Amino acid sequence: MKSPKNKPTLKQLRNLTDPPSLSEGARQKVRSLRKKTPSTQELIKGILEGNKTALAQAITLVESTNPDHSQQANDIIDQCLSHSTQSIRIGITGVPGVGKSSFIESFGGHLISLGKKLAVLAVDPSSSISKGSILGDKTRMQELVKNPDVFIRPSPSGTSIGGVARKTRESIILCEAASYEVILIETVGVGQSETAVHGMVDFFLLLQLAGAGDELQGIKRGIVEMADAIVINKADGDNIKRAQLAKGEYQRALHLYPPKENGWVPQVLDCSSIESRGIKEIWELLDRYFTETRRSGHFQENRRVQNRYWFLQTVEDLLKLRFYGDRKVQKQLKKWEGRVMDHEISPFRAAAKLLEFQQKELK
Repeated sequence: MKSPKNKPTLKQLRNLTDPPSLSEGARQKVRSLRKKTPSTQELIKGILEGNKTALAQAITLVESTNPDHSQQANDIIDQCLSHSTQSIRIGITGVPGVGKSSFIESFGGHLISLGKKLAVLAVDPSSSISKGSILGDKTRMQELVKNPDVFIRPSPSGTSIGGVARKTRESIILCEAASYEVILIETVGVGQSETAVHGMVDFFLLLQLAGAGDELQGIKRGIVEMADAIVINKADGDNIKRAQLAKGEYQRALHLYPPKENGWVPQVLDCSSIESRGIKEIWELLDRYFTETRRSGHFQENRRVQNRYWFLQTVEDLLKLRFYGDRKVQKQLKKWEGRVMDHEISPFRAAAKLLEFQQKELK
């Protein structure tokens, strides 16, 4: 509804004037600053100097699915690889609600008190419907996020399985080049499928809850067998006795597993993240593990094996990307999909036919 013509406007009542408009030159400068993307060398220089903004921008490039970013991301990784420090990588997993973020807040605080630089790569689950992620880990690590010696990067899991994001391995390399001494990888936390992180860390820490019905379920091959240590979290208040019972059950269960190749015997500890009780003992256990495995040579050999695994995994990813990115294959794919859905051919035969078509196209 318009104001009557005889009534003054708000601007007239307050004697307001229009702000001066930006000149065309100023507008172009603002646009150029907004669109400017740091060069490869600028990002590398920033990473090596420990600039968090440069590190975050580089990880964004690495995680991008835009083909135009791929070459720059690979160049950054290649040049940062030679600058990687002797960091230690710790994978932290556990079911949702076990308190991974609160544990990292407490554990990270202890590491900072020891004078260490810390990077946290937190992976949030992505919705299979909306494809979105909350990425709220920074809000749950309120003290760590304020510390200048801590870098926290939440990333969506996307379609990746195994509890980690698609480019977590490459992000680790960039964090190492930025001189972060301890890198924590917090996984999605979906149970027995969390295995990919085991292939990119030096120590695999499994958090468990007491009294949640998981004790016997946890006594299975798989994720428990991979663990280098099990920590019963939330051992405080009325839960202390249950935590002690769960600790004993897991300790007895670990004796059923064959010894690890490196000779390490996994331990079971308990802690309270909110009271910071037991945190010091967990770090002492990890420190002993790193000392022993470095002395035996297993630490270095494990890194070599992991590099081979990620090389083969990357080959597999690139083959899939090129296969599904081929327009001729895409057309054939739709054709065979329709026939499979109409029960004209089995999924297995259709897949074989599609691969045969792609092989002929390559000749």
